[in-house]
Amino acid sequence: MNVLDRAVLATLPLVPKPIMRRFAAPYIAGETLEEAVGQLKELQDRGFPGVLDCLGEDVADEAEARGAFEIYRGGADAVKAAGLDCYVSVKPTHFGLRLSKDLCRSLYEELVAHCAEIGVFVRVEMEDRTTTDDTLEIFHGLRAKHENVGIVLQARMFRTPADIDALPAQCDVRIVQGIYLEPAEVAHTERHPIIDAYIEMTEKLLRAGHKVAAATHDDPVIEGVLAVRDKVGADRDRIEFEVLKGVRPKLWEQLKGRGETVRVYLPYGPDWKAYSLRRFKENPEILRHVM
Repeated sequence: MNVLDRAVLATLPLVPKPIMRRFAAPYIAGETLEEAVGQLKELQDRGFPGVLDCLGEDVADEAEARGAFEIYRGGADAVKAAGLDCYVSVKPTHFGLRLSKDLCRSLYEELVAHCAEIGVFVRVEMEDRTTTDDTLEIFHGLRAKHENVGIVLQARMFRTPADIDALPAQCDVRIVQGIYLEPAEVAHTERHPIIDAYIEMTEKLLRAGHKVAAATHDDPVIEGVLAVRDKVGADRDRIEFEVLKGVRPKLWEQLKGRGETVRVYLPYGPDWKAYSLRRFKENPEILRHVM
């Protein structure tokens, strides 16, 4: 990140909310579920299935965690009623993981069970290293009872190969480069080693029989993932690509034109400003596009 990027990032928190909302508009599906479902319908009409994410993390108390559960249950019901090819994706700390692992587990249990009844998939997201063990423990417990639940693993983490080895059979895994800036003792910190790890982890997942949701907008990663699929001889439907709303939409069309499934991750909700600031910090290309 260059000096100009840093200067702009330093001033963004001071930008009035209405102006900031204009900056964030390409990357946020709105503040309400109705807005998000409307955009999911538009994307599906264009050939792109979706992922519904209600923005939020690190809730302050149990009431907020239970409120997040109600939002996600309503979101699952809404995408089912609309006939959408869409799943819901939930951060553990949005369900109160830092408050109580038992609370978080129980909310996931209830959501996954409800979604199993209506035919909606649920993704357990991955956050920073301080939550990884508890997140995987919760996921393994859910997966032992339900088929409609998947996990996220981060390529940058040194522990990820062992976490793949520990997965139950035929999981659905979103592989990401990892947005959390972890210390060099536990994670790759440079671009090229992270890309290499991503491709290696994708191959490992495919060889183990898992389905891969490759979350990336990075051309070398995309080509590496496709090469690995050919190398392993995996069926085309064992990999789909996941992209963020508003980021490189021409790439989505190019991948779809090559016969790939491209699923668009749609974040929505009143917590859009914190999310947007985080995305701008994580991805200078988005920041430069806004500028």
